[in-house]
Amino acid sequence: MALDLHAASFGDAAEAYARGRPSYPAEAVAWAVPAAARRVLDLGAGTGKLTRVLLDAGFQVDAVEPSAQMRDQLAVSAGQASLFEGTGESIPLPDASVDAAVCAQAWHWVDPARAVPEVARVLGPGGTLALIWNIRDHDEPWVAALDDVLHRHTRQEIDTAPPIGGPFEEPERAEFRWRHPLNRDSLLDMVASRSYVILLPEPQRRALFDSVLGLLDRHGVGDEFEMPYLTRCTRARLR
Repeated sequence: MALDLHAASFGDAAEAYARGRPSYPAEAVAWAVPAAARRVLDLGAGTGKLTRVLLDAGFQVDAVEPSAQMRDQLAVSAGQASLFEGTGESIPLPDASVDAAVCAQAWHWVDPARAVPEVARVLGPGGTLALIWNIRDHDEPWVAALDDVLHRHTRQEIDTAPPIGGPFEEPERAEFRWRHPLNRDSLLDMVASRSYVILLPEPQRRALFDSVLGLLDRHGVGDEFEMPYLTRCTRARLR
């Protein structure tokens, strides 16, 4: 139940999510999605961070997202995609209707026992499932210190190299380093869009934001800066 509560909370911060969360590097998407694919499922599309990259790469995109507020943002950022209400366990698409499925920053919210066969159902023969996560790069001391501050309230351990199994072949893995430009306001939006922060009482939220700004001051981080990321990708082909 707690996991469902956290997963459902994102709609309350959809605008902050759209402003503060990073996109995904094109080279990671090129690795994750076969160039021969035509129609791609963006599962758990959120506000369209990945959807926009898929569209720019020339794919036809079916974007599936459970939150109405997130879909509102998605319609603005990636309106050329076909938008659907749905989840990883219940995808509102016909059998064998897509060439590839990508789930970015969302696979840890699904039940793999139900989602894996459901994704396999909508994939055509030999289709690819790709899982993508952006992880902040702790090689920079201020980024490591930031995560220490963010994890005072909760620490969610995400497996960014999960097994897939079922009707899929053994997964392949890749990692991409890149940097995302931010300013202080958009960093606070990123913090505000985290599921546990959305659920905090307002005094605790404000104290957390003050701690983040104080950390930037102590580490000499200016008003505009770059967040270093590792984008970790998994892909597996349907047998």
